[in-house]
Amino acid sequence: MWDFDILVLGSGPGGQKAAIAAVGGSRYREPARGQIIGDTYGMLKLLVSPEDHSLLGVHVFGTGATELLHIGQAVMGCGGTVDYLVDAVFNYPTLAESYKVAALDAQNKLRRVARFEV
Repeated sequence: MWDFDILVLGSGPGGQKAAIAAVGGSRYREPARGQIIGDTYGMLKLLVSPEDHSLLGVHVFGTGATELLHIGQAVMGCGGTVDYLVDAVFNYPTLAESYKVAALDAQNKLRRVARFEV
């Protein structure tokens, strides 16, 4: 039996903005807290606008997902970007570090796309 939360904020997979978004992801097994609690299946995904790097949506599933979603909600509410999440300092060891990992992943994907557009 599975015992974890699934939460979605912002654009869903079929949303108009989501179709053109860069996606950055982080699995719970990457930050230390995920390894400590033994959740290797949880995941956090960020949907990011390629134009202005604004955060369009957050998808989280896994242990404590309800404790993570509000971070993305605050960044979206303030018009924040994925760059903010890259620069932010997160407590260690927490699953909130997944935001930095996912933001770095999205930023790297945006850079690869930008190289081909020039």
